[in-house]
Amino acid sequence: MIGDLLTGYGMWNPLIWLVVIAVAIIFAAVIYKLGEKDYDKDTEQIKPYLSGNDEPPKEAVHIRGGNMYFGFTRALKGYYDKLVPLHSGIINDYISWFLIGTIIIFILAVIL
Repeated sequence: MIGDLLTGYGMWNPLIWLVVIAVAIIFAAVIYKLGEKDYDKDTEQIKPYLSGNDEPPKEAVHIRGGNMYFGFTRALKGYYDKLVPLHSGIINDYISWFLIGTIIIFILAVIL
């Protein structure tokens, strides 16, 4: 067929894909048009439904990173106790650690 591209995985026709995308867009537009018409974003309809309860403030429900990775950091406490003092926050230190690590890996790759 004209316009087909023969690849290692079979034939691909861009015209067929354009027709499929057009049909999908029409289908999505029909579903959108059948949706609720009385939605008003300037009312309480925009608030999340929490079983009738008021939404708590963001600070009360925010999960801190320390809480989220508690088990991970607790299991590797010995590793982190040695690693944290090495983090100075200076980009030059991080780049030098990266270069030293890269040089070591390169030397090991050449030797082995």
